[in-house]
Amino acid sequence: MREILYRDAIIEALDEEMRRDESVFLLGEDIAEFGGSYKTTVGLFEKYGKERVRNTPISEQGIVGATLGAALMGMRPVAELMYIDFTGVAMDQIVNQVAKVRYMFGGKAKTALVLRTQGGAGRSSAAQHAQSLEAWFVHVPGLKVVMPSTAHDAKGLLKSAVRDDDPVMFIEHKLLYLEKGPVPEEDYTIPLGVAEVKREGRDITIVATSSMVGKSLAAADELEAEGISCEVVDPRTLFPLDRETILNSVKKTGRCLITHEAVQRCGWGAEIAATLAREAFDYLDAPIERVCGMETPVPFAPKLESHVIPDKDDVIAGVRAVISGL
Repeated sequence: MREILYRDAIIEALDEEMRRDESVFLLGEDIAEFGGSYKTTVGLFEKYGKERVRNTPISEQGIVGATLGAALMGMRPVAELMYIDFTGVAMDQIVNQVAKVRYMFGGKAKTALVLRTQGGAGRSSAAQHAQSLEAWFVHVPGLKVVMPSTAHDAKGLLKSAVRDDDPVMFIEHKLLYLEKGPVPEEDYTIPLGVAEVKREGRDITIVATSSMVGKSLAAADELEAEGISCEVVDPRTLFPLDRETILNSVKKTGRCLITHEAVQRCGWGAEIAATLAREAFDYLDAPIERVCGMETPVPFAPKLESHVIPDKDDVIAGVRAVISGL
């Protein structure tokens, strides 16, 4: 199978959906001639023109408001918000409008829209451009939240998100854009709400999201040499959540480590831990461990940034602690 960049998988998904459905159009800052800040819309302006690939002013509130209005009129807009940090400017639109309109109109109003954004650290972007805020959106009824970790998943999930009749927060990671992975040339989609076991194992389940999936797989490779067999589960969709796959994995292994780049306090992993404590308690042979970002704004200095963001070695240390009972 061919291998392409994560960002090219995003472009292919948008291209195929725009070709398939004329109601799909794009809007965001610098996404037209410039191709987007992370080059995830390159070539689409030349192919579809200014009516369907629309540059916007620097106003996240305006972007989200226009996206919602277009969806209510029967379009399927895909908006790009340059950084997840900037969603704070548009939270009234996202939380009080986008997430609630369909409910408040008794299901008669369709809000088929996608808000693409990217989060995470690793490029010395500093505290206002490197946050992991996915838990904000998982907490809001009415929103679906997707976090793909591979090029294959990014394409298949984005195509499903575009076709969905509910609003979808589609959260990419800035360090994954230049990662390559196998992506089929034929048309395919990945259903929202379906997790994937990225690696089979018997001793411990690692539930990982976004950039932490790759780090967890690398950790599992090293731990295998020590005789520790790790199963790595990627939820892919944070809501709706495939609880069954995670529960079945933990029931098999008896142990669980949850890892994400966001800070631990009230992070998405706390929901997984609570679910396991309630529904898999009798299967657990050890306390649940979490490996997350430190509870501090993300530093600008590269060494400090790498210190506060969890890496492969942190996952390895966490697994060893669970296995040893420390």
